[in-house]
Amino acid sequence: MSIDTLQPIDASLVDIAVLDDDSDFRQYLEDFLRDEGGFAVRTCATPEALYEACDARLPDIILLDMKMGEASGDQVIEHLLARWPGLCVVVITGYPSLEDMRATFKLKVFDYLAKPFSISHLRQTLKNAIEAFGFGRALQDRLRERLGHRLKLMRVERDWSLKQISTMTRLSVSQISSIERGAHLPSMESLIAIARAFGKKPSEILGSIEF
Repeated sequence: MSIDTLQPIDASLVDIAVLDDDSDFRQYLEDFLRDEGGFAVRTCATPEALYEACDARLPDIILLDMKMGEASGDQVIEHLLARWPGLCVVVITGYPSLEDMRATFKLKVFDYLAKPFSISHLRQTLKNAIEAFGFGRALQDRLRERLGHRLKLMRVERDWSLKQISTMTRLSVSQISSIERGAHLPSMESLIAIARAFGKKPSEILGSIEF
């Protein structure tokens, strides 16, 4: 299906995009995911095709090959997370090393799969991502969890404690904690207070989670 004719998907499906320059491996992953059920799958052979796919409809999870000829997986990850912070990226590589793993996780990917990996390992990794990000759940649940995850990430990046942001926003520590856990959506007044603490507009924060 072309990008121009891409249709919205069932919200209960987990949307996965695969980037790998090996056509056989792309087909293998696509067949597996479709047979498993519960997934919408798109495959891409180049980083440019992946960026276009993300522009058309942001996937829940990206399975990304780190070794693609001259294309650098590190650069692709940096581009993806700079443009869509908090995106769930799972790295796949046939050339694993401890040094590579450490460097990759510094880029804030969700997990790392080394080829050849077992079907059970892939299933568990996807299950972990689905549970961590709340994929395939009701839209309101996903909004709470994505927004909470983003706000917690912003706070941690600035090395702020819950007490510090509570003082800046005049919200209680329990309120902030509840929002970050995805247990409750912030009221408009609370979201404005939180956004001001970070020097942002509420629309910027909501836009960053691509909901």
